[in-house]
Amino acid sequence: MSTETFEFQVEARRLLQMMVHSIYSNKDVFLRELISNSSDALDKLRLESLRDSSLDADVSDLHIDIEADKEARTLTVRDNGIGMSRDEVVELIGTIANSGTAQFLQELAEARKAEAAGESGGQAAADELIGQFGIGFYSSFMVADEVTLLTRRAGETQGTRWTSSGEGTYTIDTVDEAPQGTSVTLHLKPADTEDQLFDYTSPWKIREIVKRYSDFITWPIRMVTEQAAQQDAGSGSDGGDEADSGESADSGSGAADADGKQDGRDGQESAGAAAEPETLNSMKALWARSRDEVAEEEYHELYKHISHDWNDPLETIRLHAEGTFEYQALLFIPSHAPHDLFQQGAKRGVQLYVKRVFIMDDCEALLPTYLRFVKGVVDAQDLSLNVSREILQQDRQIQLMHRRLAKKVLSTIKEMQSSEPERYATFWREFGSVLKEGLLNDFENRDTLLGVASFASTHDKEEPTTLAQYVERMKDGQEHIYYITGDSRAAVENSPHMEAFRAQGIEVLLLTDPVDEVWVEAVPDFEGKQLRSVAKGEVDLGTEEEKKEKESAREQQQEEFGELLSWMTERLGENIKEVRLSSRLTDSPACIVTDTHDVTPALERMYRAMGQNVPHSKRILELNPGHALIQGLKRAHAEQSGEAERAGLEETADLVHSMALLAEGSELADPAAFVKAVADRLERTL
Repeated sequence: MSTETFEFQVEARRLLQMMVHSIYSNKDVFLRELISNSSDALDKLRLESLRDSSLDADVSDLHIDIEADKEARTLTVRDNGIGMSRDEVVELIGTIANSGTAQFLQELAEARKAEAAGESGGQAAADELIGQFGIGFYSSFMVADEVTLLTRRAGETQGTRWTSSGEGTYTIDTVDEAPQGTSVTLHLKPADTEDQLFDYTSPWKIREIVKRYSDFITWPIRMVTEQAAQQDAGSGSDGGDEADSGESADSGSGAADADGKQDGRDGQESAGAAAEPETLNSMKALWARSRDEVAEEEYHELYKHISHDWNDPLETIRLHAEGTFEYQALLFIPSHAPHDLFQQGAKRGVQLYVKRVFIMDDCEALLPTYLRFVKGVVDAQDLSLNVSREILQQDRQIQLMHRRLAKKVLSTIKEMQSSEPERYATFWREFGSVLKEGLLNDFENRDTLLGVASFASTHDKEEPTTLAQYVERMKDGQEHIYYITGDSRAAVENSPHMEAFRAQGIEVLLLTDPVDEVWVEAVPDFEGKQLRSVAKGEVDLGTEEEKKEKESAREQQQEEFGELLSWMTERLGENIKEVRLSSRLTDSPACIVTDTHDVTPALERMYRAMGQNVPHSKRILELNPGHALIQGLKRAHAEQSGEAERAGLEETADLVHSMALLAEGSELADPAAFVKAVADRLERTL
C-alpha cells in the first residue's frame, strides 16, 4: 500500500504546536510516558495470550528496549507487546479521542497565564497536565523534531509505520517485514540545558529517568551498556531509518530477533548485538513488599503511573488479606479531583491482577461508584485468569473484596479526619460531594459515611462541621438537625426560611451540592436526631413554655386572618396547595414552603432531567402576620368589596406569591406579567 498523508484534527494540531514550542519545563516526562505505553502493551499481550491460545504471538520474553544513538541523535523505545493494527494507529495516534482535550488546552492556558503573572505553582501546574489528560505520546514532540512509530499487532502479518514532524500532518504506510509490538523512534532536537532540554542519548540520563519514574514497571526495561553503545557508534550505523524498521541493538532480547527477522541493514550485523543488555528497573511489585522495604517516593511513582496524575497522592492505603481467600491491595486517594469525576462514561476502578498477571485496567466491581476517585492495584491469588467483566459482577470473592476495600478506604478517611484535620479538609473539599453519593445506596456503610461527612453551617463561616459536632452544640429542647438546600451559601443564608432560626440562634446546615437534594430524603436521622429541612413542613421552635405561648397567639391570629387566608387560597389555588400563617418568618412578608412529605422543586427538576416522570407537587404560601404588608392586605380585604377594589387586591396577592418565589431563588411562570404589575404599582406611587 502506498504512503498516505493525513491532517491532524484541529485540537490535536493546536496541542502539537504547544508541545513543539516547549511549554513544559520538565521534558523528562516524555520517556516515562512512552515506557508506560509499552508496559500497557505488554500487559495486554500477556492477557490476550492467556485468553486466546490460538494467538500467534511470542510471549516468552516480554520486555521493553531503549536504544540511543549519539551520532544519529535518535532514541528508540521498543516493546514486543500487543502492537496496533493500521486502523488503531489512525484512531489512537492520529487523533486525540479524549473528550477532555479542550479542557486540557484551557487549563494549560490558565497555568501559563499564572506563570506569566509570577504566581507560584504556575509551571508546576502545567507540568502536571500531560499524564492527567492521556496525551503522553504527544509529549515526544517536546524533545523530537520527528517521531516515527513502527508497529505490528500480534497475530497479524503486516505492520504499520506512522511518521510526523508535528507540523500538522502525518504519514502512514504499510510495512511487510515488521516485528511484533511497537517501536517509537525520536529524532532528537539538539540539547539545550537552558531550556531544560537534555541529551537524551546519554545512558546516565536514561537511567536517571527510568529509576525515577518507572522502577516499579513489572516488565524488564533494558538498555545496552555504555561500552556496547560506543561499539555500536563505531560501527558506522546511521541509526535513523534502521531504528524505524524495528531493529534492536540487543539481538538476544529484541523483538525483531525474537521473530527471526533481519534488522534492516541488508543482513549486516549490529556491532553491539553481542553485548549483554542492562536491566534498568527493579521490576518489584510494590504491593507485594513490606512497607519498610518501600520508600514513600516509590509508592508515589506507582500512583502516578497508574493514574497519570503528576501530583503525589493524598493518602496511600495498604491491605493484605489472608485466610481462605488471599489478596493484596495498594490503593491511593488522590490529592485533587480528576477533571472527569462527574462525567458519564469516564473510566473508573482499580487495576486487577491475578497472581501478578494483569487482568483488567479499570475494574469497577472492586469499589462502589462513590469511591470512583480511588486508584490502585488489587492482586488476588484465587481468581481465574480468564475472569471476565460479566463474571466479576457475580463472583462471591469479588463481592467480598468490594466490601473489605470500601470499609478500608472509609476507615482511612475516618482516621485522617481525627488525626490529620488539614489533610482531611483537602480530601473533603475535593471529594466530599461524590462521597455523599454513598448515602443513597450503601446502607451497610451509611453510619460511617455520615460520621466522616462534614458540612457548611451557620455556626462558622469558614470551618465546616460534622454531624456529631452539630449534635453536641444543639440547644436545650432542640429535637432535630436542621438544614437548608440551595445553589450557593449566599443564597441559602439569605433565604426567608432562615429568619426564625437566625433570630433564635439555632444552627442550620447549609447544603449546596446537587446530591444534597437527594441524600437528605434518603437518610432519616443521625444518632436518633431527625434531619429536618427549614423549608419544609411546619416549624415549631423554642421551649415547651414558649411553644404554648405561640400556640395561644397563633389561634388568635388564625381567627383574625382566617378570611384573608381562605380568599388567597382560592385566588392562588392553581399554583399553591394552601395559604397559612408562618412561624418561621420575622422580616419577610411571605415565603414558599414544601409540605412535609412532598418532593422539593429542585428534586423534581433533577428527576425530570434523568428522564423520570415526577408529578408536580403544589406548595404552601406562608404569610408573616407581623409584617406591615400582610396586615395592610388583611385590612384592605376586610374593607374593600367593590369589583375594582378586589381586582387590585388580586394583583397584590399575585405579587406576594411571586415575591416569595423570587426570594427563594425560584423562577416565575410569567416574569413579564410580574414586571408589568410592579411597574404599574410604582407608577401610581409617583
